[in-house]
Amino acid sequence: MKQENFKNQKVFVVDDNEMTALLYEQFIRNLGFNDVHTYNDGMSSLNALIDEPKIIFLDHDMGTMDGLEVLKKIKRFDPDIYVVFVSGQEEIETATKSLKIGAFDYIVKGPDDTQKIEEVLIKINNVQEMLKSRKRGPIRKFLSLIL
Repeated sequence: MKQENFKNQKVFVVDDNEMTALLYEQFIRNLGFNDVHTYNDGMSSLNALIDEPKIIFLDHDMGTMDGLEVLKKIKRFDPDIYVVFVSGQEEIETATKSLKIGAFDYIVKGPDDTQKIEEVLIKINNVQEMLKSRKRGPIRKFLSLIL
């Protein structure tokens, strides 16, 4: 996947702290992503899944519905969405649970969280490139079955 195609993917930022959500949105836009949307709670982001985001940055503590619950619902809706937790939760148990449920990565909020967001976006791009190069056409699939 070419870099410009990667940056055309829809990105959601879900955080109940409006300033944090706007900061992350602007940072991601500054990286060249055009289609970035912010949500201040899990339910509004879940209602917007019909818009087919490819990447979601998700906070853990968001009032009535925590990030783990939102993550489960996102993965049921579309297991191929790359969900990255960006949370103030430093507990290993929370990070482990999120990864077991299907989060792509876990970032602890701090002074270098925007740098970590950029690093995760690079990782996602690399994974998508690798997956794209591994896709086989029908003839290769057939040959792999009989050889």
